[in-house]
Amino acid sequence: MSAHCMLTGARPGFGNRVSRSRRRTSRRFGPNIQTRRYRLPSEGRYVRLRLSARAVRAVDAIGVEAAVARIRARGVRV
Repeated sequence: MSAHCMLTGARPGFGNRVSRSRRRTSRRFGPNIQTRRYRLPSEGRYVRLRLSARAVRAVDAIGVEAAVARIRARGVRV
C-alpha cells in the first residue's frame, strides 16, 4: 500500500540528498503514516484509517464522524 494519508492526502515528497562534496542523489521524504482504529457510532462498527500524525490530531479536534465524511467526500472508500 502506498504511503498516503486518507484524510489530508499527504504523500511522499522527493528531493536530493546532498553530500559534503555537494554531489546530489535522489531521496524521499515520507509522511508519518499511522494506522488508527476508531469507533463509528452512526454505523455501529469500527473503521481502520491510515492517517498522518497531523490528521490524527485533526480527527481528535473535529470528531471521527466529520473526518469520515471528509474522507468519503474525497472518494476514498472507508
